[in-house]
Amino acid sequence: MRKLIKVTVAAFCVTVVGTTVAQVADPIPEPIVNRGLAVRVQDVVRLPDSRQYDPAGMNTTAGYARVSYVKDAPDGRRFANDSRGFLYILDGSNAPALYLNVREAMPLTSYRGLESGFIGFEFHPEFAENGLFYTTHIEQVQDNPATPDFIPPGFTIDDVTYHDIITEWRASDPSAATFDGTRRELLRIGHIVVNPFHALGHVAFNPTSGPGDEDYGLLYIGGSDLGFSNGGGPHEGNPMQTQRLDTLLTAIMRIDPRSPTETGGTKGVGDYTIPEINPFAADGDPNTFGEIYAYGFRNAHRLSWDRSDGTMFAMDIGMSQVEEVNIVHEGENYGWFRREGYFDNGIHHPGQNYDVVFALPNMILDGSMDDGFTYPVAVYDHGEGVAITNGFVYRGSVPALQGKFVFGDIRQGRLFASDVAALKQADDGIPSTVAPVDEIQLYVNGAGGRREDMTFWEIVEQAVGGSIARADLHVSEGEDGEIFITSRQDGWIRTLAAD
Repeated sequence: MRKLIKVTVAAFCVTVVGTTVAQVADPIPEPIVNRGLAVRVQDVVRLPDSRQYDPAGMNTTAGYARVSYVKDAPDGRRFANDSRGFLYILDGSNAPALYLNVREAMPLTSYRGLESGFIGFEFHPEFAENGLFYTTHIEQVQDNPATPDFIPPGFTIDDVTYHDIITEWRASDPSAATFDGTRRELLRIGHIVVNPFHALGHVAFNPTSGPGDEDYGLLYIGGSDLGFSNGGGPHEGNPMQTQRLDTLLTAIMRIDPRSPTETGGTKGVGDYTIPEINPFAADGDPNTFGEIYAYGFRNAHRLSWDRSDGTMFAMDIGMSQVEEVNIVHEGENYGWFRREGYFDNGIHHPGQNYDVVFALPNMILDGSMDDGFTYPVAVYDHGEGVAITNGFVYRGSVPALQGKFVFGDIRQGRLFASDVAALKQADDGIPSTVAPVDEIQLYVNGAGGRREDMTFWEIVEQAVGGSIARADLHVSEGEDGEIFITSRQDGWIRTLAAD
């Protein structure tokens, strides 16, 4: 149960009379260690080599296939994407076959950088009947005739550097082995910064919602500051683009993907309907975007739900200090650019910037004063990793992971676990309350069944036959509850397996 607010301060300044705040060099000094949790890693399949499709000037020796999602369609079939522009279906033997060539369908897609290309996908819960699924990709502006539906406040089309697009696809035959059908653009957002960082990456339906539930069929979109914190160029580091409801920046959105011409409802920024149940849909403010479900995220690029009770999680990549697991409540503000973890961001301190953090006053940390922000339930700092990937409440066949929330770090490839119960207990309104984080020791079966402890980094290096600069770990979940771990370096899909 969330803690009742004692004091509400609408615009709280961290300079409190009688309180000294200081810059924090090591936000979370306690190291993450393994406390006996070990899990076997098993190969599933390697996606086809796509290095030849990298643009000129990119390092084609790295990234055999850039797989980042493994998802099961409601009809039971399993799919995986290569962000270089391919959606694969895995057959009963896990052999990949091309289902949709996004490269051909979307020729203006930009593939410059790991956060670009064909980023993500999601199937409608009634895909088997209606053939609908959704994708996210990013496009170049050169020779692009399209106009964004949304450009960050204060900017014009002349400032736009990339386009983020969400597309609805309708398969003529949902059971077919390859896609044939139509598509419709739902939303197109203009990037302003130089690099395509923090593109719209995650689209998802609440898997705990069924027919008749109020959010059944509503599409959630991961929240992002669209690179304003580190995307380069003159607009980088612009805190004025955040902490506001008249923008889509930093907001997890919830939309009815159906066009308002079909629903008769309120039109959103793009060709979709704003759900009446959204927290800001009927707040009486014409400047508020009704699409917003929750806001204040730097890059909540992955979402998941606890299927036992509907708890929603968002994994938010930090700036230079702290990575976050958040429990998401509609209408709440998660702090970015004001907060990073349970610290004050340095950009609001004289002579400082967003690369540093400062301690919050004790009256905020202990929950005796509410500053209007909602804080994470688990954190780790950049002494342990630098970019959090997805996490899931484990439902698979490994006994040691039951009751655990499994997540990891993209760059370092470390896999972590927290007790689900501890995460929910930390959702108490007290910023300093966070769940402990443990590391999962990975191992493979060697010759004669011998256990060989390895890091994910070592597993990937072994697969590519050389050194790597980053592990590029992503975590996915099958409908059976099993966890998949993938790397955009070696193109392998692997699973956490029981002995």
